[in-house]
Amino acid sequence: MTLLAVGKVLYIAVYNGASISDVIFGPRPRLLRNSDPFMIDPYGRTVNYLRVSVTDRCDLRCIYCMSESMTFLPKPELLTLEELDRLCSAFVDKGVRRLRFTGGEPLVRKDIVGMIKGLSRHIKSGALEEMTLTTNGTQLEKHADALWDAGVRRINVSLDTLDPVRFAEITRRENHGQVMNGIAAAKARGFLIKINMVALRGLNENELSKMVAWCGAREFDLTIIETMPMGDIDGDRTENYLPLSMVRASLARDWTMTDTPERTGGPARYVRVEETGGRIGFITPMTHNFCESCNRVRLTCTGKLYMCLGQTDSADLREPLRNFPGDDRALHAAIDEAISRKPKGHDFLIDRRDNAKVDRHMSVTGG
Repeated sequence: MTLLAVGKVLYIAVYNGASISDVIFGPRPRLLRNSDPFMIDPYGRTVNYLRVSVTDRCDLRCIYCMSESMTFLPKPELLTLEELDRLCSAFVDKGVRRLRFTGGEPLVRKDIVGMIKGLSRHIKSGALEEMTLTTNGTQLEKHADALWDAGVRRINVSLDTLDPVRFAEITRRENHGQVMNGIAAAKARGFLIKINMVALRGLNENELSKMVAWCGAREFDLTIIETMPMGDIDGDRTENYLPLSMVRASLARDWTMTDTPERTGGPARYVRVEETGGRIGFITPMTHNFCESCNRVRLTCTGKLYMCLGQTDSADLREPLRNFPGDDRALHAAIDEAISRKPKGHDFLIDRRDNAKVDRHMSVTGG
């Protein structure tokens, strides 16, 4: 058996069991080698989806995501685009089939589209199924053509309201027209578009049905999301928290919704809207978590790997990345060790005594 030391950690074996008996009675230890074509966590879940936050910076200040006076990471702390490429490629080597680029706002990072285009080599080789992007839409009109040329075909746009005044209230910025132009440009270019809408009590709950109609008319999928307790936002999340059980009950008064087993690789549970033919996805981390089918991990722009969105445990991949510049064995070993610590589920909780269960902002981890 070959032992490999990375920093202060000695990697020997991780628990990796995929059979039903392993899941029921406990996984069996075995050595993970760089040639293994997949990653399986201690609970038998295959990890094949990597979400990459390429920057913590954003040109909006959404009230449920950031404080107005955010302190962003110093630029020297960020991984270079070449380092991000190498990390993403290492995960592709380990069996990741989907890459999603997030932020902050990913398109505010200089030359990010060029990095994405470089990673498209993995799609051409067949190692990667797709690369997707989550954006707030402000820079989308400018980059739509280049993103298409880079190999991106699906885009998620965060849009919580169709009303310009309410948009300014939620985002603390007046970019509504810019976002709508970006969405129009992406649709014209041929992207499959999904709108991500955070349900906010007292702010946009009376627009939910209107958003369903708007998305249906444009053949956009719609995902409605419960707000999550991440980071200090200069306010009390409990005031705006809206359970999606209430949202669905409200929408059922206007629309006929049929449950569907369709999945897109993420945590949403979908329904088909009979009147429009469109889909609505519900992401319910608070009222009904999606942990049992979790297939993803999250990489930050500083090289930290979070095995769970709702936990604080992380792995430092920047150390093996920089300490072994010409050899990916240490990087692969660090990834294996991290996957062996992926937890069964998150511990999200929203109440007035524990308003931010996870201290880091969503912009650091990637939405």
